[in-house]
Amino acid sequence: MLKTAYKENVTVLPGVFRERMDVNRKYLLELDSQCLLQNFYLEAGIIMPGLQVVDDPAAADLHWGWEAPTCQLRGHFLGHWLSAAAHLAAYNKDAELKVKLDKIVSELGRCQQLNGGEWIGSIPEKYFEKLARKDYIWSPQYVMHKTILGLMHAYTYADNEQALEIIDRLADWYVRWTDEMQKRNPHAVYSGEEAGMLEVWASLYEITKNEKYMSLATKYYDPSLFRNLKEGKDSLTNCHANASIPFIHGAAKLYEVTGDEDWKHIAELFWKNAVTDRGYYCTGGQNAGEFWVPPFMQGHFLGDNDQEFCTVYNMVRVASYLFKWTGKKEYADYIERCLYNGFLAQQNSVTGMPTYFLPLSAGSKKKWGSKTHDFWCCHGTMVQAQTIYPELIYFRDEAADKLIISQYIPSCYEFTHKNTAVRIEQTTGMKYYNDQAFFDEHDDGQMSRWLLKFSVNTDSADRFTISFRVPAWVNGAPEVEINGVKCDAPEIKDGYLNITSEWNNDTVQIFFPSHIVMEQLPDIPELAAAVDGPIVLAGITDADCGIKGDVNDVLIQQTEHTYGTFPWKQNSYRTRNQERNFMLKPLYDITDETYTVYFTKKN
Repeated sequence: MLKTAYKENVTVLPGVFRERMDVNRKYLLELDSQCLLQNFYLEAGIIMPGLQVVDDPAAADLHWGWEAPTCQLRGHFLGHWLSAAAHLAAYNKDAELKVKLDKIVSELGRCQQLNGGEWIGSIPEKYFEKLARKDYIWSPQYVMHKTILGLMHAYTYADNEQALEIIDRLADWYVRWTDEMQKRNPHAVYSGEEAGMLEVWASLYEITKNEKYMSLATKYYDPSLFRNLKEGKDSLTNCHANASIPFIHGAAKLYEVTGDEDWKHIAELFWKNAVTDRGYYCTGGQNAGEFWVPPFMQGHFLGDNDQEFCTVYNMVRVASYLFKWTGKKEYADYIERCLYNGFLAQQNSVTGMPTYFLPLSAGSKKKWGSKTHDFWCCHGTMVQAQTIYPELIYFRDEAADKLIISQYIPSCYEFTHKNTAVRIEQTTGMKYYNDQAFFDEHDDGQMSRWLLKFSVNTDSADRFTISFRVPAWVNGAPEVEINGVKCDAPEIKDGYLNITSEWNNDTVQIFFPSHIVMEQLPDIPELAAAVDGPIVLAGITDADCGIKGDVNDVLIQQTEHTYGTFPWKQNSYRTRNQERNFMLKPLYDITDETYTVYFTKKN
């Protein structure tokens, strides 16, 4: 099993991913703590200042949408906020967010005491009685999962001891409730969108070794999904996508905690069912209207409600588990596709707000959420998603004495190898990007985001292997230089470029040649999307104009000097020799433009 680097010192450096992290951080800080806590306060009987009577609801300083006091899902967002803030507190040593997080956890502790010492919910306990009676109620276990997970992350990432104490007392309530339901109505435990509970209880057992958490996990062991997967059935088609994926997080965590291969097998069967035997849109998504699309029928479901963001985030988490166990690059390739065309494409680069779905029909527009009036489920997963980049980049294979670089995100990683301090830094090697010599006459460097530079600095010479993932989209042999000397025949095995050396203040430069491919829809093969490396291109057009000819001849790169993320504008094109010419740019750069992703191929 690979060792993830996120527990150590990983810093994301300037670039598009860092920009999106910073936009997200700004949003986390600007949200009012009292509003974040509003539903916990109401449940605990605390009246917030000035809100005993609300004369003008439209102007009231409250969170609305799915956080409104009338919504049965109210309070779910605070759990997401805690998770996101805790990650940034760990990765960035973000003292400002840490202070805010600690205060919120303290207030949650106060609410728990006012509720009798156990219950810490933004919703009433009686919602769970509705589950027992089989009355309709909107996902109370989903809400509580977010709260528990956020508190767990506050403990594991932000070192907040009180957060674990709060969970411990709440767990006693859950023990009694699940025990009662096993006698009264076992189905209730598998109601209320409960899938995430399996992973969080298993994780808490891993952290504390307290048997009550494993006992709770066993109460969520046996959803029908697991049985159907083992029986070789299509367990997903037309089922709610995000209600199923967290079960696999739970199975994966149980494999890591118990070592039972059966749990690993379940996760692998799910991947086969969800990805291998189903296919996905060019963006990486597999669902429409929150439901799994039938195998290789993506074209029939093109519309305004493709690719719910929650599913993108949670499928990346499934792929991360599988990658950690196997090191197989297919999982890292999938993650990369989802990062560019989900994590980035579904976040507004200015406001940080999410789009719930990613429309993929001709003439689409993204519908952005608001900062305080929506709080969809995808709103919560988005603030989490923009904090996890550091844990996706570097992995250690200690048995093989190998450092694996899985994702190409400008960053640095500091670790200790055999008592030697090692610092590896990766940057984009575009001309004039790193040295800031914008007006020099030197002509080294290429205008490509796939020209990557790595510096490896050690206290003393230290021998180990660095394995660089060769992405599936690479067109031709990678070009490698070590300390400025071209490497004619670098070793490539199982999709990785391996360099073993006595590292001591060395540099590695890698250029991954790429080209644009037209990815067809399996059920409507005349429709295809232009994909540049891992980046889906969107045409700035309100209709399917069609594309005639070889895409690499038809598209002309639009080179433009900027002073934004990159000095040279990347991955933007215009068509030529078409009946109607138009611009194309990365889907993740689309904000309010009308766009089209899939085009009819013309002879």
